This record gives sequence, structure tokens and C-alpha cells, in this order.
Amino acid sequence: MSAKIFIDGEHGTTGLQIRTRMAGRRDVQLLSIPEAERRNAAMREDLLNSADIAILCLPDDASREAVSMLSGNNRVRIIDTSTAYRVAEDWAYGFAEMDAAQADRIRSARCVANPGCYPTGAIGLIRPLRAAGLLPDGYPVTVNAVSGYTGGGKQMIAQMEDQSREDAISANNFLYGLTLKHKHVPEMKVHGLLDRAPLFSPSVGRFAQGMIVQVPLFLEDLKDGATLESVHAALVAHYQGQDIVTVVPLADSSALARIDAEELAGQDTMKLFVFGTPGGAHVNLVALLDNLGKGASGAAVQNMDLMLSA
Repeated sequence: MSAKIFIDGEHGTTGLQIRTRMAGRRDVQLLSIPEAERRNAAMREDLLNSADIAILCLPDDASREAVSMLSGNNRVRIIDTSTAYRVAEDWAYGFAEMDAAQADRIRSARCVANPGCYPTGAIGLIRPLRAAGLLPDGYPVTVNAVSGYTGGGKQMIAQMEDQSREDAISANNFLYGLTLKHKHVPEMKVHGLLDRAPLFSPSVGRFAQGMIVQVPLFLEDLKDGATLESVHAALVAHYQGQDIVTVVPLADSSALARIDAEELAGQDTMKLFVFGTPGGAHVNLVALLDNLGKGASGAAVQNMDLMLSA
């Protein structure tokens, strides 16, 4: 019997991408609510409680409301794509590759918090170095990133694509989160195993899908003797045995003249790079992913598949 999946918020950017990824699959049955009825609380509650897995593609408060509708139903499993539960202790964090045991945690969990797009790249780079002891306590981590504009949802998509709007965005690239209080910082800290919050500076470019996340490091402030090669080796060792996160060989990275933020658009994988000069003082860790792929909808489907495999 096929599993019943309800995407609460299926008409939004993330929900539509999830539907696209599940088109043609015969192992799942999609429960759907007409767009005109999306605010019908009774219909939503009925569909939520009829599902085997409910995927919530909603703002934080609406996700909390949906979870409350399932408070007496322990049969329905949940994947939430908002920021509401990403650091909650009783929710599994939905980045299966971040350590060797995480896929099993997701597989057996009732409630899974889908990661944010920026944190997927940042945690993917930082956590292996913390786990290996290369990145010491107290290190002042900086995360710089650029995302495709679809990460801002339907409103930003319209602002970027329709220049006749009064609130149109004309910039080809812009910084935001200027108060340095971005909602993704807590999950970067918790799941990056950091003891202090990173300084996070996000930006958006005039391209639809794709993302580059950078974490520059001073080698002299890492574990004694840390080198370009040892940092790269720690990433390789951390991600061995899976095929979603790829650590690009140093020789291949050194041959590159540039990184294209759109390279993985439409894909649900992630590439990690370590840039620098052998014997040099610095390294730049770089994650490349699709903000709507491994950074959102693709990760949600990967988590769903793990949960269905239990």
C-alpha cells in the first residue's frame, strides 16, 4: 500500500518543488487541498490527520498550528520545513549526512525538522572540523553566502522578476540580514557544534536557484599543525560512505578559476571545496548547492524516503 503524503503549503515555492519531485512516483499517494481551500482549517486538519507523513511548508507560526492539530495523533509523522523546530531537542534534524548516525535518527523519528539552505552548507563545512578537533572552542566563525532569489518565496520571486511592481527589487546582488540576527544562526551554532554563534552575512543574487556558502579560516588558529591538506582530509573522512555530499579533490579545486553558484541548480546534492595555497596561512571552505534542492525541497524528499524506509 502506498504511503499517504500531505504537503501543507503545497502551493508555495517549497511545496511546489516537493510535488514536482514526487510526480510519477507510485509508492506514495499525495493528499491535496485545493488552493481556494488552503485556509480551510477543518479541511487542513482532516488531511493532516489522514496522512502517514505530513510535510509542512509553512511560516513558523502556521507550522506550530499544524503540529498542534496533530497533538493527539502519534501515528502521523511530520517533516517541517520552517525554522520553528530546527533546534528543538525532541525533533530530529533533517541533514542525514552531517554525521554517521543521523540517517538512522531521521529514519526512526516521528518529527523531523528540515534544515535551512544556508545552514546546510555552513554545517556541512563546520561540523566535520569540530568533530575532528581541528576547529577549536571559541573560534570566531564567519559564514558568507549568496543564494538564488527563489529562497525568498513567492513575494521575492515576483519582486525580482516583475520590475513593474512598486516594490520591485532592481539590484543584481544585495546583502540583507544587516542586523546580524538572522533566523538561521541558532541552527548553525547548535548543529555546527559551535560554542559561540557564527557571524553570518547572507546575500541574494539575480539568479533563480543555486547557492554558495563560504567559511574562511586562519590555519594558525586551528589545531596545531593544521594544513590545507589536513582540513580537506577531515572533510573526506567525515563524508565517506554516502553519495549526496561530495568533497571535491584538492587537485580539482586548485584547477578552478571560479565557482558558479548555479552549477547544482535542479539537483539535490552538495559539493564541498577547500581552497587555498599549500603551505599558506588561510583556507576558504566552500559549499555549493541548490537552495531549493538540498537546501529545501530536495532534502525534504530525502528525509521522507528515509522515514518510509523504516
